[in-house]
Parts: sequence; structure tokens; C-alpha cells
Amino acid sequence: MESGPTIFTGVVFALFGAGLLAWTGTRLRHREPVADGVGRVASATVAGVTATVALALGAYCLSRL
Repeated sequence: MESGPTIFTGVVFALFGAGLLAWTGTRLRHREPVADGVGRVASATVAGVTATVALALGAYCLSRL
């Protein structure tokens, strides 16, 4: 019964991280800004780190089953 919220949380983190990483990569490939009003390198770095952390949290949650 307790594994339901863990699975949900892990999947949400994993989907968010994968989506953010794909979106950031697509924006960079098309040479478009990742965030408005922020430098390309800084915004890509923050988005990439956030996506990696979200993927790691998703993997951690799913490994706790």
C-alpha cells in the first residue's frame, strides 16, 4: 500500500526531468533562449542541473521499492 505514492512520485520526477532535458536540448539545438531575459549559458546550466537532479530523484524513488 505504501509503494503507490512512491511509484507516483518517482514517475513524476522522471517524466519532469526527461521532459526538461529534452526541451532544453531542443532549445539549444535551435539556438533559441532557454529562458527569457537570462543568458543562454546560465539558463541552460540551471535547466540542465535541475533536469539531472529530477532524474536522480526519480531513480532514487523508484529504486526504493
